[in-house]
This record gives sequence, C-alpha cells and structure tokens, in this order.
Amino acid sequence: MPLAKEAAAAGLRVVGFEVDPAKVEALNAGRSYIDDLTDADLDHMLAGGFRATLDESVLAASRTVVICVPTPLDEDHRPDLSAVEGATATVARNLSAGTLVVLESTTWPGTTDEVARPILEASGLAAGTDFHLAFSPERIDPGNPKFGLRNTPKVVGGYTAACRDRAVGFYSQFVEQVVPVSGTREAEMAKLLENTYRHVNIALVNEMAIFCDELGINLWESIEAAATKPFGFQKFLPGPGVGGHCIPVDPSYLSYTVRKLGYPFRFVELAQEINERMPSYVVARVQRLLNRHKKAVNGARVLLLGVTYKPDIADERETPALPVARALLELGADLVFADPHVREWRVDGMEVPREDDLARAVAEADVTLLLQQHAAFDLATIEDHGRLVLDTRGVLAEGERVERL
Repeated sequence: MPLAKEAAAAGLRVVGFEVDPAKVEALNAGRSYIDDLTDADLDHMLAGGFRATLDESVLAASRTVVICVPTPLDEDHRPDLSAVEGATATVARNLSAGTLVVLESTTWPGTTDEVARPILEASGLAAGTDFHLAFSPERIDPGNPKFGLRNTPKVVGGYTAACRDRAVGFYSQFVEQVVPVSGTREAEMAKLLENTYRHVNIALVNEMAIFCDELGINLWESIEAAATKPFGFQKFLPGPGVGGHCIPVDPSYLSYTVRKLGYPFRFVELAQEINERMPSYVVARVQRLLNRHKKAVNGARVLLLGVTYKPDIADERETPALPVARALLELGADLVFADPHVREWRVDGMEVPREDDLARAVAEADVTLLLQQHAAFDLATIEDHGRLVLDTRGVLAEGERVERL
C-alpha cells in the first residue's frame, strides 16, 4: 500500500489485486488497515482513481505488475514460498507481452530466476525477450516518521540489463533514488544482508545484557557512552526479543541458502539462538524480581505494557510479547495487558484482559513488564505507581522498584 500510494501520487493508474474480500471491501470504502496509510491518504488515492479488486483479469491490462506477498517460515523454520508461487502463477495466467514483473517479497538469492521465472515462462512468454523481470526488495520501516518509500533508496536488479533498466525507469517515477545492481541475486542478497546485520548486532547486545546484569554493569549507560564515538560504532539496544516480518525471518532465508551449499551459517544461527531465548530470560528476570519480594509468579498479577513488535504501531507480527506471555501463563500468572494500539489480544486462542487506565493497572499489578515504549505511555506514572517494574527497553529510571533488563 505505501508503494500504491506513491505510484498513485505520481499520476500512475494503480489497481490493487487482493485475494482477501475483507481487505478489498475496506480499501474501496476508504478504511485503511495498516499503520503507514491513513484513511485520508486512502481517500486521496481513491479520488485519483485507485481501486482494489478480487478480479485477477486486471493483471492482463497492467503494464507493470509488482508482487508483494508474505514470505514466512514454515513450522520447521524453512522458507515458505507458497504465497510467492501462488501469486506468480496468477500473474502468469494473465501475463501480456511487454509487461514488467517485479518481485518485492524478501526471499533467498535465486528465487526470482529459479522459482518465479519458470512459473512466468509457463505462459509461453520468455523473460528478457517477451516480458521484463526484476527484483526490488521492499524497505518499509513501519511507523518511521522520517523515511518512507519515496525518500528511501530503492535497490533494483534485473534478469537482464534491459529488465533492470525498465524497472529503474518505473521506480524512478516516484522514488527519489534508485540503486541498480547487476542482477536479481545481488538485489535479493542486499535485503538479507541488511536485516542479518541488524539481527547479529541485536544478538550481541542481548547476550551482553545477560552477563552485564550478573556483573553488575549498567549496559545501557555503556551503550550510550560507546555511541558518542563518531565513527566505527552503531548503537543497538537489547530487548525482550526480536519481532516484525524481517529480523526474525530474513536471516533464516540466508541460512537456508548457505546450508544448501553443504555447511551451516554459524554466525546467523548463533544470533538466532540468542535472540530466541530472550523471552525466556525476561520471564526468568520476572521470577527473580518477584522472588526477592517473597512472591511467586503463580497467582501474581502481571501487567504487560505494549504487545506490538515496534513502538507506536499496531503491528503484532512475530512480537516477542507472545512467547513472554505464553511462558508466564504456563507458570500460573494472572496476565493482563495495556496497549493503546491493540484492542484485543489473544495468546494461543485465549483472550488476555485489556486495561485502559494505566495508573490503576500499574498500581494493581504485582509486577509490570514494559515490553514496548509507546509514546502514549506516561513513564512517570509507571515509575511512581508500579509496585515492581521490569523495563526491557531502558527508558525508565532505575530505583528500588524498577529494574532494567
């Protein structure tokens, strides 16, 4: 939708093909369901001719088709390309000569050439001859007020040089800087590299948080001190785990690629192990905090503040709040949550009660667990009214009742 918004603003005729009737109905009625698109944005798009549809025949009349579908992991943590394959097959059924097809979904290097191209060429048209094929990874940071699709450089790789040039021309109409690379694999690898870099560095500070606590070192202060160095250091912060549709998933796509060569990608897999154990560590810290005050988790009222994966958005994908909540419930905690962006929240099908009054919720909880620092949370209220507080984001002042991760 951010892509559709910018393309429509540039004067292009844009249609959104979707398989979910509820989403099509909402979009055409001017109701946005994502953080980065307001109802006002959508109204402006609709006034400019945008529409959403369930009719795949619109693809046949499109000069450019951009595939933006989820690429999750399956139950065995292997890449699940079923959405990519399904969407590409739909495009193939409606492919016209001269069309540009761009895959934007994050995936392992080689997907565009080895998976998407054969499906598209089953139409009888040849990539690079009859139609153009390219890969350009999405770089949307939900809730980022500074960088959006227009002012974030767009990496583009084509199946051929002509494919690349056609894709560069398309994106240049509404993106300020387009970065061409030599092929689709290089563009696919660029996205995995970006998020693997973050994944590994987050794991580094998460592991440091664990041993710095035992050493009695204020890691948060050390990070801020290190960040004063004007070169050679980038600040990463520890937390209760990693979330969203990129950091928990993308490195596994890269690890999968390396494993196909016959050896493990140990660096990434170690980072995955560290980040995945952080929810358990957070729960252990809650247990320790309660034990110090002669209380058990069993029967304790535990308030979770913020259950989304990022501050100030409603996106719950891969949120670390879920494994934290699951472990606390298994220990017998009386769980409640507060989040201004989430009206209802379930853990394994069980609805968790929602608290609207922050001061009352914090005062009534045996322990408050700050998982996400939404701007709507009054930090002074948490500090002043919390009986016991574990701050996993390093934003509260430490004191007799407040501990940092």
